[in-house]
Amino acid sequence: MKIVIVGTGYVGLVTGACLAEVGTEVICIDVDQKKIDNLKKGILPIFEPGLDAIVVSNYAKGRLSFSTSFADSIKGAEVVFVAVGTPPGEDGSADLKYVLQVADTVGTYIQDYTIVVTKSTVPVGTAQKVKASIAAALAKRNANIAFDVASNPEFLKEGAAVDDFLRPDRIVIGVESEKAKETLARLYAPFVLNDHPIYFMDIPSAEMTKYAANAMLATKISFMNDIANLCELVGADVNAVRKGIGSDPRIGNRFIYPGIGYGGSCFPKDVKALFHTADDYKYNMRILKAVDEVNDDQKHVLFKKITKYFNGDLNGKTFAMWGLSFKPNTDDMREAPSLILIDALLAAGAKVLAYDPVAMDEAKHYADERVIFTNDAFDATKGADALLLVTEWAEFRIPNWEKIKQVMPGRVIFDGRNVYKANDITKAGFDYYGIGLQPKLAI
Repeated sequence: MKIVIVGTGYVGLVTGACLAEVGTEVICIDVDQKKIDNLKKGILPIFEPGLDAIVVSNYAKGRLSFSTSFADSIKGAEVVFVAVGTPPGEDGSADLKYVLQVADTVGTYIQDYTIVVTKSTVPVGTAQKVKASIAAALAKRNANIAFDVASNPEFLKEGAAVDDFLRPDRIVIGVESEKAKETLARLYAPFVLNDHPIYFMDIPSAEMTKYAANAMLATKISFMNDIANLCELVGADVNAVRKGIGSDPRIGNRFIYPGIGYGGSCFPKDVKALFHTADDYKYNMRILKAVDEVNDDQKHVLFKKITKYFNGDLNGKTFAMWGLSFKPNTDDMREAPSLILIDALLAAGAKVLAYDPVAMDEAKHYADERVIFTNDAFDATKGADALLLVTEWAEFRIPNWEKIKQVMPGRVIFDGRNVYKANDITKAGFDYYGIGLQPKLAI
């Protein structure tokens, strides 16, 4: 089976590489010639654990190829995946111009029956717009070529995307015809050999499933952050509360870790897009709007703690920041809480020394140029008045506190992810501030 994937970003590249890994012939297309040239050399535009190995391997074996030409690539393809960006507009709605450009291109060049699958996260009703765009392009050619549209949303976690694709907990596919259903079932057969389910449904339901899933996960995060903030006020320990509620199977223990807000390319964008869709239908998504509001506020929580500790005067202070990406095991800086914190610190006259194991090159495109990027975590603490744990990378979990004390004059740790145990930090001679916890002051 030959597959064409349009877009070599996060979703497109992971999809293409993983489909090639099980023997499918895949051509990934992008308009960016430099990106395509780099991919042929094994240089990836994103960091994702394990992805580089299967890209290089399948390219070498000829199962995965890269091109800028849709016209040349489409010949003989049974399925075209649309995996281009859907950036948020100023009003929060998803911008579909790139998706519809691909649809127009499909209608311009297909020669035989083709299934066009939206892999990008798109609002309900997008498939019908894609269908209309393809039909309009075919009409311009006076071509009578059959095609189907389908929706196959991705449920990939950044940092674990390859494993998620190769061993999915479920596959959701929206279709309109038995032919499309049979073809896509055949394509995904290698991924469901261990009885992972494929849920076939109508297209609007598939489109909604993606948004509903991300919205639910975002809701759990914001709910727990709200609880954490209340815990601090009433004297409760959010870590104990989290364990107490997480043991209930109806709630579960995933996505209930308090912190400094969610970021990335999915949750912020998808939550806003979903309640914008609801607004179009004159329906008010009250819970989701609160989820979004809580998350925006939560990104300022650590700065408020820092300001209070230093009695409102951060001018001339130096802060070591560990972690920049919105989560570990990715270099994704989109909507990263670190950026909000950096801007607030700099605006208050502070100096920021930052380190991230992977995301520093990417961070330079987002962060203020006054940020000083260091060679390692230890270097970031030299001369610092405080250490801020922002992203919970594994290498930050067991620092050498005695070594840090020798170079860091400040004696306070602000833990934005509740990675450390307060008693351990105070025993090491530091004050400790977490999220949803009572402050622990060194004696």
